[in-house]
Amino acid sequence: MKQKTGLMLFSVALGTFMSALDASVVNVANPVIQAYYNVPLATVEWVVTAYLIVVSSVLLFFGRLSDLYGQKKLYITGFVVFTIGSALCGLSASIGILIGFRVLQALGAGMMFSTNSAIITHNVPADRRGRAFSVNAVSVAVALSTGPVLGGWLTSAFGWQSIFYINLPIGIIGITAAMRYIPTDKHKPAVSMDIPGSIMIFAALFMILLALEQLSADISAPTFALMMLSGLFVAWVFIHYEKRSKHPILNLKLFRIRVFSASLAAAVFNYMAQYIMVFLVPFYLQTVRMYTPAMSGLLYMPMPLAALITAPIAGFIADRADTRILSSVGMGVMAAGLFLLSRLEVDTPNSYIIIAMAVTGFGSALFQTPNNSAVMGSVPAVSRGVASGMLATARNIGMVFGVGLSGTLFTLFAGQAPGQAAEGIAGLIAQKASFIYALRLTFIVASSVAVAAMAASLTKGKASLPDMLKKAE
Repeated sequence: MKQKTGLMLFSVALGTFMSALDASVVNVANPVIQAYYNVPLATVEWVVTAYLIVVSSVLLFFGRLSDLYGQKKLYITGFVVFTIGSALCGLSASIGILIGFRVLQALGAGMMFSTNSAIITHNVPADRRGRAFSVNAVSVAVALSTGPVLGGWLTSAFGWQSIFYINLPIGIIGITAAMRYIPTDKHKPAVSMDIPGSIMIFAALFMILLALEQLSADISAPTFALMMLSGLFVAWVFIHYEKRSKHPILNLKLFRIRVFSASLAAAVFNYMAQYIMVFLVPFYLQTVRMYTPAMSGLLYMPMPLAALITAPIAGFIADRADTRILSSVGMGVMAAGLFLLSRLEVDTPNSYIIIAMAVTGFGSALFQTPNNSAVMGSVPAVSRGVASGMLATARNIGMVFGVGLSGTLFTLFAGQAPGQAAEGIAGLIAQKASFIYALRLTFIVASSVAVAAMAASLTKGKASLPDMLKKAE
């Protein structure tokens, strides 16, 4: 690729890297944050939950905002907000203030997440776009593989505040690079923002995602039903309002594009399956195998490392092949990896775990780059910000639903396991057997969800990225 394009991709990848790194290092530091503020676990969980729900709820709004006022402007604004939010998180005097500044971080991350794919699509030729998207995928893989190790080291050596302060130098470099290397936005048409629609979609997503997020907690069935039904009702009102809106925040006609709608559905299923696994594997490694967090992190790393190696290859192939076939093969491989994980035992060799994690990561990376390219290449240029926001929203909905579903299914299956009344040594053995029983069934569900993603990917039709771009424009 040309040097100018490479520097632009570096600017976008750096923001993606910082956001992904921040999520993984915060998870590692949560026990230390809990002890520092002396608060219950349920309270400190909101350091993660508030960030995830808010960033998921604002993606579509910021995607539309970027279509109207420019992707570069919003991306840089997001970078600035995220960096300032990071500094303020480190200075927080109470857990409530920390959660509040995590919301500020989420707003900045939402601006970056909702524009990065659109910036790439606007500024990279169609025949090189797969490789361009693979750069973003690599940045996420690097962040996920280094995050637990870096977060643990920073927290141990400099305190939990350092996991936020590390974003300051990255942010300064990223903001400077974005201002210099991302091309200036073209003149945008003078169109008013759909404020009522923006409020409704935020409220709908917030209630639905909050309900899903609490699935793994002790939420009562009536409360869950109330939140979910309220969110779905607001979403129904939003859809009917958007059909009549002169300048809708979400052009519902985009969903008539089969490549767009099927690829988004596949993305939701992909991340749902992936995060069922991401949620449960650490518990297996630390509760059943009694490994330290550091050892657990090492056994988890084959997944992001496999993605790191695979993403550029997938991007190169995606520029030349049918994205439907490549992404479908990727989900088939991921389903196989999750099925391998469903065969875990109390004494499964580490080599087996490493291979199963690597296969899962390989399949996920093989899917994501061509699928992202298909989504962004299937829509007209004026809707790329919304498409980028929708892609990020699909990812976050899948993540939240995967974690919630994972906890719910695991609890359900564990309650059905035989031999739980035993005590002493026999009771401990029974507990581990119960864990393995529930783990196996939950991973089989995850593998089935991955197969659903493969089916959705196959239905999007045969089209290469250049072909889709010609049709869209």
